[in-house]
Amino acid sequence: MLTASAAGPSGEDAFQEGIQKIEARDWDKALDLLETALTADSDNLRYGSEYRRAAILRAESLHGNEGKPEDFDRPIKFFERLVAANPAAANAFLNYGLAYVDKVPTVDALTRVSVANAALSEFGRALELRPSWVGYYTRGNSYLFWPKFFGRTKLGVADLETAVRMQKPAAQKPYYAHAWVALGDGYWKIDDLEKARAAWSEGLKQFPDTPALKERLSRQGDDLKTIINDALDPRKRVDTNLKNIWLYP
Repeated sequence: MLTASAAGPSGEDAFQEGIQKIEARDWDKALDLLETALTADSDNLRYGSEYRRAAILRAESLHGNEGKPEDFDRPIKFFERLVAANPAAANAFLNYGLAYVDKVPTVDALTRVSVANAALSEFGRALELRPSWVGYYTRGNSYLFWPKFFGRTKLGVADLETAVRMQKPAAQKPYYAHAWVALGDGYWKIDDLEKARAAWSEGLKQFPDTPALKERLSRQGDDLKTIINDALDPRKRVDTNLKNIWLYP
């Protein structure tokens, strides 16, 4: 059972020390400390994101590029135990799903299906517990990486439409731009170019300094296809760092 030790450091103390260990490139000690922090505060989005970042940095340091599949077994197994002990911790489920996403580019095409499915299951549980912009965006964007023959793109579009509806015009967050990029990509992938360009245009209207939106609106045909296919290539690591969520609450 995961419980915080009364004699051990507080969650925040362990977290801050873990960040120091990341900076010192002491990956294993960083992971130990961040696990302590999460055990004390399982629903802390930042703790979970930084924990996964430490695992990614460790993997890249040891094995280069995307790392190896076994590099991500530790965070996946840890989050499995964490959510079992804290079944109401929505952010723990979200980070659990993202731990699977972090593993996706390290595995073969067949294994990728089961790993990606596992991620979607955890995102779904997070949304059941606490509907949120980050939850709908994350699951919706994840659906877009599936090949069209799986028929999941429309599910992604539905989630991304929900995320966009949840955005508050009076309190725009810089990361909202990602939803407009992804929503347009989803429309493009279901062959609705008119809606795709409308989504990218609306996004650029609200976030005029977003390179991804400018690039998509400046391209057509095969050039546009190349950009989107490259962005949705499951063999490449996805940026799953959630730092903007707590920087701009």
